[in-house]
Formats: sequence, C-alpha cells, structure tokens
Amino acid sequence: MQAETEILIIGGGLAGLTAALHLNKAGLNVTLIEKDTYPHHKVCGEYISNEVLPYFEWLGLDIENLAPTLISDLLFTSLSGKSIKTKLPLGGFGLSRYTIDHYLYTELIRRKINVIHDRVVQINFANNQFTVATANHAFVATYIIGAYGKRSSIDVKLNRSFISKRSPYLAVKAHYRADFPNNLVSLHNFEGGYCGVSKVEYDQLNICYLANYERFKKHKNVPAFQENVLYKNRHLKSIFENATSLFDAPLTISQISFEAKEPVYNHILMIGDTAGLIHPLCGNGMAMAIHSAKIVSELLHQRMEGKMSSRVALEKTYTAHWNREFKSRLKMGRILSSLLRNNKFESLAMNALIKMPFLLHKIIEQTHGKPIKISS
Repeated sequence: MQAETEILIIGGGLAGLTAALHLNKAGLNVTLIEKDTYPHHKVCGEYISNEVLPYFEWLGLDIENLAPTLISDLLFTSLSGKSIKTKLPLGGFGLSRYTIDHYLYTELIRRKINVIHDRVVQINFANNQFTVATANHAFVATYIIGAYGKRSSIDVKLNRSFISKRSPYLAVKAHYRADFPNNLVSLHNFEGGYCGVSKVEYDQLNICYLANYERFKKHKNVPAFQENVLYKNRHLKSIFENATSLFDAPLTISQISFEAKEPVYNHILMIGDTAGLIHPLCGNGMAMAIHSAKIVSELLHQRMEGKMSSRVALEKTYTAHWNREFKSRLKMGRILSSLLRNNKFESLAMNALIKMPFLLHKIIEQTHGKPIKISS
C-alpha cells in the first residue's frame, strides 16, 4: 500500500531536517526519509555562520542549550609558515553534526513530523506526481525535496552529470581534546589540500581536512599521511602533536564533487549539498544548507496556497533564487581552492593579505551571506 504525502523529503541531514521543520510550521503535510538512525557523526567542518540565527529563532530552535562554541576570529596559515588573523564579519558558532542533527531530529519527533528510516531505491515522476520506492515502503508525493547529501546512489539512478566524473578529493575528520582558543576557527593550507580547525560543544576540537586522493593513497594510512604531508605546515604539526583523539579512527569520505549541480533535476527540488557543494575552505556549507531549506520551503508554501501558478513556475523561481543566493559563492570557492593549490600563488596571496588585510574581509564576504531575513 502506498502512503500519500504532499511533500516528501529524501535525506535527513541539516538541510532536510530544517526544511521539514519549516514546512511543518507552515501547516503542510511532510514526510522525511533518512537511511541512518540518529545520532551519528559526519565528515564536516562543523562551523556555522551567525547568518542563520534569525531563522533558527523563527523556527523555535534553542541552539544555546546545545552549548555551542562561540567563534569570532579566523586564522589562515600557509605552507610556508606565514599567517594572518582577522575578525569574522558576522562570527559564528561550532556544533558537531552529531549534536545538531540529532537535536533537529528530536524536534521533528516532538512536533509529530513523520520520519521513516529507510533507503530510497527508485524515484519516478508521471502524471504530475512522484512515486517513490524504498527498501520497505512505497510513497506517492506531490513534491520531492532532494536533501540526501554530497553523493548518492540516487544520483546514479537519476543519471546526474556530475556523478560520472571522478573527483580527486578525499575528506578526513575527527574530534580531539587539545588546548585551542574557543573563539577561533583556523584554516591551514598544505600541499594538495587544506585543513579547518575549531572547537565544537563541550570543549571538543574538530579537525577536518580535504586532501588530494592520489597523494593520500601513496601513504600507508591516515597518521602517515598527516605526518608526511600536513606536518609540513608547522601550525598543523603543532596542533596534531598536542592533541588527543576522541575517535577510535578518523572518519573519511572520498569522491567529493565540487562540480556544478542542478538545483532542480527531474522535478526534484534539490537543497544543501545535493544542489551544490561549496569548498570547505569557505566555511559556509552548513549555513548555505540551512538557507536553501528556507528558500525551498517558502516557495513550496506559496505554491500550496495558490500564490504560484504551476509546478513549472515553482521550479523556475526556485532555480532563480538558488542561483542568486549561492551560485557566485560556489564559483568563488572553486576559484580560491584552485589558486591555493598553486604554491607560487599561495605565497603571493599571503604577502598581499598581510600587507592589505581588508582583502581577507572581502573574500569572506564573497563566500558568506547576510543574516537570513524572515518573511512576515
């Protein structure tokens, strides 16, 4: 028997959970499908820009009770050992995905939003509606939001163009106990990649880095790679040597694609990393995921209330909104990543930033948004 819902969200990460809360507050019938149970760790920089705070308040979320680390400063270091520090224009906070995803999930349950733990195996669109098959269920939905993350078997079945292109990137993340300033997020360049370091809740230090996979696999394991590659940045060497891991082993994820994606594909409204992934060095992926959930939720509400004429109008409007908010940020992330992988340019860039620190502020502003406005 098929279950019917107005809106089906596939994926219970930050974007999917936020969209479910918003749509439920708008009085819409929503079901969320997530293959994993909560809580669980994810490979993530775990820094969230303060631009999301007005939206969280509107959603009725009490983030302060999760004991986030308040972050106000950015330190950037180069492979050559040079460094520059600046105030973040808006600031942000550190929360692990383990904690914030679980909190949002418990809010869905408390608000009696339907959550199904299952794996989607097939999506079809015909006669202006979707039919979705999971391992154990079947659904009919008027609209689908794709929030299933960076890369999925769903993308293979949908034949999305980026999925056939091999990515050179691998990401590694773990939590540590270490003496590190609470108010600081630091970004450290190394040969073939970069590493973000900042505190999350309860004095845990999150270290997450993006590396070149071909370079990585030349080493026996993660510790060997870190010692032979990351330690060439003396700042990173000092952090790792004075930190005690809280994980049995680091989490890793490969085939991370920064190729351009489509915000709407096969009539599915994509949000978060499913719509586009910004390079982690920009530090704004979590806020962008949350913001994209707000945009799609508001437009779906308008459509359901008859304020938008058709599905086609909804899709065109969402694409335009998504491109206006995020397309230039994603492009800037790709440019910055490409330039920082060039050792000669990295040295020139660091010299320029040290002489003209206001340029770093400009770069941050190009990859971050303003505080999210709430429609009345």
